[in-house]
Amino acid sequence: METTMENSKENKMGTMPVSKLLINMALPMIISMLVQACYNIVDSIFVAKIKDGVDGANAGTAALNAVGMAFPFQMLLIAFGTGTCVGVNALLSKALGEKNDKRVQDSARNGVFLSLCNFILFFLVGLFLAPFLIKSQGGSGLTLKYGSQYLRIVCMASIGIYTQLIFERLLQSTGRTLCTMFTQLTGAIINIILDPILIFGLCGMPEMKVAGAAVATVIGQICAGILAIILNQKYNKEVRLSFKKFKPNPELIKAIYVIGIPSIVMQAIGSVMTFTMNKLLTGLNPDSVAVFTVYFKLQSLFFMPVFGLNNAMIPMLSYNYGAQKRSRMVKIIKLTMLYAFCFLLVGFSLFEFIPDKLLKIFDTGDASLITLGVPALKIIAFHYLLAWFCIIGGTVFQAIGTSWYSLVVSVARQLVVLLPAAFILSRIGGLKLIWWCFPIAELMSVLMSTIFFIITYKTVIVKVADN
Repeated sequence: METTMENSKENKMGTMPVSKLLINMALPMIISMLVQACYNIVDSIFVAKIKDGVDGANAGTAALNAVGMAFPFQMLLIAFGTGTCVGVNALLSKALGEKNDKRVQDSARNGVFLSLCNFILFFLVGLFLAPFLIKSQGGSGLTLKYGSQYLRIVCMASIGIYTQLIFERLLQSTGRTLCTMFTQLTGAIINIILDPILIFGLCGMPEMKVAGAAVATVIGQICAGILAIILNQKYNKEVRLSFKKFKPNPELIKAIYVIGIPSIVMQAIGSVMTFTMNKLLTGLNPDSVAVFTVYFKLQSLFFMPVFGLNNAMIPMLSYNYGAQKRSRMVKIIKLTMLYAFCFLLVGFSLFEFIPDKLLKIFDTGDASLITLGVPALKIIAFHYLLAWFCIIGGTVFQAIGTSWYSLVVSVARQLVVLLPAAFILSRIGGLKLIWWCFPIAELMSVLMSTIFFIITYKTVIVKVADN
């Protein structure tokens, strides 16, 4: 007989007013996500100032290119972790809403096991494939040297990010987002402090250049992961982790990945998109890879808060879906979309009206960053006006079990439209036109997301009882 939680006090996700609940859960995540965005930017600011005895004049641009070429595989690494956690988060929160304690504990234990499996996979990738993966995008010289070092370190020490991700999601699944703010702030602050020390060899440390940025990143992740474990053990009373006589549960693992695989594939597709764009841009002008890298760093300032909203919305929506509270589900979706639109409207405005000032933050000493970057940011900015709906719509699909819609939209956006458009536009107008592939792809994405959202509303949400 399954253990239940009939007599326990109902979680705040089912009782607190929706507007207050969303702010209560999302604000800590948004703050921590913004800090993470800032440390990603600070990372690149320091990397852009690297000098090298072999080719000091170009070391900053080469370093940015190296980080950019490592980025697709860093995205893939994180995709496996976050996709697994999306599945665990949705199942665990739904089980809480259903008051099924055994399902809650089994979901948590299998989630930790799967995170360990992901680490082993990427340890091997870093050990054997790092130089090949950088070279496959056209990396050579300093870019190949720096990129191989960076990628090898972040993959082989990925135990930190996988630990951090799964234990933060266990906290988020039960509504303890304030704890995750502390873990993410801890990792980000440690990273920011260590970056200049390890990159430039301050405080008696050796000068590690780009490798120093990677080491600072993984040390921050390991510290955040340790803190996340401690906070779970101390405060997360609804999840009691014990691995005594633990055996992986194939049925539960399948359920986790039915929800999580679309998220993994969507982010993996993003990795493929970034990899292919790097190759196209290298063929047009190698310095444009640095522009693309800087764009991704800057966009995180506006997308990270939206992802914070996503992380808050998944357990809220899943819980109320399991508890059969339709009106709360609808309110959660509407409010999250409104806040997401506001964040990306700010991003659009800054990219459109002060792109030069944003780019000057990353001063490599090479004027090409500004020359190539200003028109690029102005064009890319237009997709911000549409992306908010697609992001939140995709998260709704994941939270209520129709996550394959998100996968279809992502595949269509990035593989069917964005990359072919980028290839065609690069042949027609080179760097002047290639950046239009982003707004074109987002337009298609919003049309498909709207269709799937209407179907989901009529076939799933409307049929949920309103207890």
